[in-house]
Amino acid sequence: MPEGGNAAAGGMLPASGADDLDGDLERLLARVARGDEGAFRAVYERLAGQVLGIVRRVVRDPAQSEEVMQEVLLEVWRTVSRFDPLAGSATAWVMTMAHRRAVDRVRSEQKAARRELRAASAVIEYDDVTEAVHASLDRERVRRCLSSLTEVQLEAVRLAYYRGYTYREVAEFLGVPVGTVKTRMRDGLIRLKDCLGVDG
Repeated sequence: MPEGGNAAAGGMLPASGADDLDGDLERLLARVARGDEGAFRAVYERLAGQVLGIVRRVVRDPAQSEEVMQEVLLEVWRTVSRFDPLAGSATAWVMTMAHRRAVDRVRSEQKAARRELRAASAVIEYDDVTEAVHASLDRERVRRCLSSLTEVQLEAVRLAYYRGYTYREVAEFLGVPVGTVKTRMRDGLIRLKDCLGVDG
């Protein structure tokens, strides 16, 4: 359940007041299940703030949080017939849906970031660099080539390729834009490839 009760109430409600509001919400959802658009507008106005609060705590990004909030309330409209008052309160049903959607969005973003990193690495033939390092170069030579990178390039490369961070995670860790991270890693890997004598 979100902290602070119903946002419109401006604070915690007595248990009986919260129960009354949830009873009202259940009645609204029953009307929504019959296709009552006016009831859905009332549900939207009542829950949008609470849903956004739950989502923001998971997703963080304001624009994406707004998108997820819209998706959650659309899902309420589409799946309201599945709501069972005997299984829990109407508010709990919607907030559980909101939390699940928010977690799904974060996981989807992480997968996309990993795909983007793999694609970017392939463009500058990072696989060739890795294969050459592991197959034919001794540790000292690798260390020497890594030391030829600038400090910012080395930091970005180490975080991404040796610690497994995504572009977005590296950017957050270093406090710089994602585009800056991509540039540092690209330049660092090109310099590393040249130092190691990898063709391509």
